Amino acid sequence: MRELRIRVLAGVFVAAGVLSWAGARLWNSLGTLPSVPLAAPIVLALIAAVLLSTALSLRARLKAQRERRPGAKGVDPLMAARAVVFGQASALVAALVAGMYGGTGVFLLEILDIPARRDQAFYAGFSVLAGIAVIVAALFLERVCKLPEDDDHNNTGAEPVA
Repeated sequence: MRELRIRVLAGVFVAAGVLSWAGARLWNSLGTLPSVPLAAPIVLALIAAVLLSTALSLRARLKAQRERRPGAKGVDPLMAARAVVFGQASALVAALVAGMYGGTGVFLLEILDIPARRDQAFYAGFSVLAGIAVIVAALFLERVCKLPEDDDHNNTGAEPVA
């Protein structure tokens, strides 16, 4: 499994943001711009919480396993690999969604005098922050599941548990 690159996530974020900004300008000139849903930041925050709780749980179990505590519950490598894949997929989607709402939010900054658009700009801003939280939690999960012997034998990049 390959490690998630921040450059790729930043590229997806910027590309989605630019396309979304241009699309919002075009859509607004042709009619009414679709609204930014209130549920967007809430759903992203829930995904970030799930990823963070998974990472903390796996970290505690791996630490207990390394310290050979009696009754320590081991970590199934397949389960760890699935968690990493879920984290990577979530980070990529969050970068795309955060970029999309970021571009829309930048467009909405031009029309903050309308109360409904001001609320949508706040929702878009919170969506970007929640998307960044998903990315941070996914990178933390990936770091937790990284094999320790990869650091000793291969300095070009560590791979998660597979």
